[in-house]
Amino acid sequence: MHISFSPQRRDDTLTLERTAPNRLRINGELFNFSPMEDGDVIEAGTVPCDWIVGPVEKIDGEVRLTVRLPHGPSPSQAVAFPEPITVTEDGPIAVPSDEQEEPADVDA
Repeated sequence: MHISFSPQRRDDTLTLERTAPNRLRINGELFNFSPMEDGDVIEAGTVPCDWIVGPVEKIDGEVRLTVRLPHGPSPSQAVAFPEPITVTEDGPIAVPSDEQEEPADVDA
């Protein structure tokens, strides 16, 4: 599975998990792309998910899609200009993100 990212200023979070070679869980919602054949394209806006932007394609046996990447007001270069990733194993997917700063302990 090949995932590209489209950075966007948002306050929410993104979690991704590959549950099978052609199945992707986005923030808890499962999307099954297994029925797709090589060369198939699901047009942008057809998949009922606000996180998926652009078409979903299957090329050379690999599902390719772009998801929104939420970030704060001052993203790092890695988050503002993320590299696409190729996911080859099932499980949680590391999403580019900036470390959240811990608030200062004012009680100390």
